[in-house]
Amino acid sequence: LKMKWAEGLDKLGIFLYLAISVFAVVNIYSVDSGLGEKQLIFFFISLFVGLIIFMMRSKFFENFAVVFFILGVVSLLGLHVLGSEIKGQKNWYKIGGFTIQPVEFAKIGISLMLASYVSGPDFNLNNRKSFLTTLAIIGVPAIAVLSIPDVGSLLVFTTFIIALYREGLSGWLFGIGFTLAAVFLLSIAFNPLYIILGLLFILVLFLLFNFNRIVWTIPTIATFVGGFLLLSGISYGTPKILEKLPKHQRERIEVLYKGEKAFRDTSGYNLLYSKTAIGSGGVFGKGYKQGSVTQGKFVPEQETDYIFCTVGEEWGFLGSSLLVIFYAVYIGRIYYLAENQKTTFNRVFGYCFAGVLLMHFAINLGMVMGLFPTVGIPLPYFSYGGSSFLAFSIMTAIFFKLNYTDKNSLV
Repeated sequence: LKMKWAEGLDKLGIFLYLAISVFAVVNIYSVDSGLGEKQLIFFFISLFVGLIIFMMRSKFFENFAVVFFILGVVSLLGLHVLGSEIKGQKNWYKIGGFTIQPVEFAKIGISLMLASYVSGPDFNLNNRKSFLTTLAIIGVPAIAVLSIPDVGSLLVFTTFIIALYREGLSGWLFGIGFTLAAVFLLSIAFNPLYIILGLLFILVLFLLFNFNRIVWTIPTIATFVGGFLLLSGISYGTPKILEKLPKHQRERIEVLYKGEKAFRDTSGYNLLYSKTAIGSGGVFGKGYKQGSVTQGKFVPEQETDYIFCTVGEEWGFLGSSLLVIFYAVYIGRIYYLAENQKTTFNRVFGYCFAGVLLMHFAINLGMVMGLFPTVGIPLPYFSYGGSSFLAFSIMTAIFFKLNYTDKNSLV
């Protein structure tokens, strides 16, 4: 008999969520059986919370988006007064024997608030008020996160721009962001003077080939001059910024240029053994609980930020590739479902959710493979931690609930 209540449930998305989450528990248990059992408890709690969300009305999340957003911002600001410092960062609340990381839940509030505002009747990105308001929705919690500071989470916040791009934000912002990042990174590896001369050369070439096409006005001239001065200032200031960073943060960036072996006893230690674990797994892996690096506890945080090295060592290239494929299909599925929603609120929330997943996934894998500095970004559903897993699961349940309602809507 066909179950009518199941019509509208995205079975592929739910299956991938469950498969990734269960595989995570298995790998965490391999690293530490006690933590594996705790993660299993978090998993069942998340399922229970998800069922409650499915029984709620979809309009609830739209109507109370402002409340969730305000609670998220207040919880971030409250860390300065009531937060507990763990591993050098004051971004946790300790309640009895439990710890809560509010930034994970703040992402839900931002996503709901953006979806609510963008779906409003007066929203228009070409309008200055709308544009500044959307930036404030992202910028206010971003400033709160930066004040902690939590650079990793700040990077994740930038992914909300993808949702705004879908709603009409100019692609120029991505080009500007990429240019600023490129100049910053190049200025670490090369003398800033060479970077500035290179920028000047590119600007002169551009003007020579486009001189007659440009409408020369005072604002146009100011834009070219201001842009060049801004990029030059970033290039010149980059070495000075690095000098003022704490030693461990500076070394995490320098590892990308000098290699982990140059910092094998400090900031390169995690990466060195992470690569060793992944590489030693070969094609088929060493087998469950047979990884010498994993079982020897050589990689710090291997149950959280560096959990992927456990997969690489014990399950090999095939197991790691299958996990990456599952994530890729899952994130792609969220984007696909989001694009096909009937309402703007559902679509924007879906894009925010998929963007957060994508950024976490990309940064975490880049981090464990030496393509990105260590910034403390968990792998969604996979890294050990109740706050992260529950927050991602709540976002998952909200989106699949919205999608379920959408598919059963007659409008």
